[in-house]
Amino acid sequence: MQRDDKVYKCLNFVQDFIYPPVCVLCGQRGQRPYNLCRSCLSELPRNESCCRHCGIPLPTAGLECGPCSRRPPPYVRAVIPFRYAPPMDHLLQRLKFNHRLELAPLLGGLMAEAVQEVAGTLPELLLPVPLSPARIGERGYNQALELARIVSSRLATPLDWQHCQRVRHTVAQTSLKRDERQSNLRGAFAVRGELPSHVAIIDDVVTTGATVSEFAKTLRQAGVREVEVWACARAGRG
Repeated sequence: MQRDDKVYKCLNFVQDFIYPPVCVLCGQRGQRPYNLCRSCLSELPRNESCCRHCGIPLPTAGLECGPCSRRPPPYVRAVIPFRYAPPMDHLLQRLKFNHRLELAPLLGGLMAEAVQEVAGTLPELLLPVPLSPARIGERGYNQALELARIVSSRLATPLDWQHCQRVRHTVAQTSLKRDERQSNLRGAFAVRGELPSHVAIIDDVVTTGATVSEFAKTLRQAGVREVEVWACARAGRG
């Protein structure tokens, strides 16, 4: 073991002794690096049985959902380690709507861990789903960007949030029916400048897939050859 590693572990031991990590879900003593206790970590709703293409929960693992088999989405795969169910939905809502930015290292770290478990070449660039200036103004931050910062650091993969923009403010997707979501997003994104051939879209939750699909279409039209989708949780049937 190198000297720096010994010093780092020693400092962590001292920090844990003086300021032990606390589980963000139950308040009991947690474990680093996620500030969750072993019990709460094991109870997170893993998205193990899901569509191999879009990540929607399915009764059986390794299959492809009906919509993807009929018309594959404009991205090559989705890495989404959790289902949008308790307590993951609670954590994501706190990050997104309650300014609980301290949850980003936990959620982004779990996303990075899931990506590392999947064989394949890492993309050349990470692109968080952009928010409109109006949405940024009312919320104060982009939760997808906060997650992307952590994933980028953990995977040593570059992050870019300046060349892709949301050029049209749209109605919140949660207020719309499934068939209205795609038309609501049409033309919402734009790309400035050149992007590498292989990128990953970062988002917090994928519900119908309309947002990431429209963003992926825009990236493909801008010359990107291979688009992946990485998100923390997937809503939908299970």
